[in-house]
Amino acid sequence: MVDGHELEKKAMELFRAGRGAEATKLQDEFLALVKASGEDYCTCPHGCKFHGKCVECVILHRGHADHLPHCFRAMVNERIGLLSALTEHSARQ
Repeated sequence: MVDGHELEKKAMELFRAGRGAEATKLQDEFLALVKASGEDYCTCPHGCKFHGKCVECVILHRGHADHLPHCFRAMVNERIGLLSALTEHSARQ
């Protein structure tokens, strides 16, 4: 429900096009949909007390600067994969 959502993708396109007010409305709509769904959007497999509390979780991860929150890993790995492809994935060798 959260990752790669079309409303948020469209909002980012609008921000990049300088249409911030329209983008903000789409972001508000996206957040309302997520909240109304009642879905557990936290992908972390660990049952810590910060499960589903994104702000607190990210602050803690930034504070210890040791590793990324679980929910960011797929996105970062995808980006790294695209960069690695520029050199035929030679960074893996």
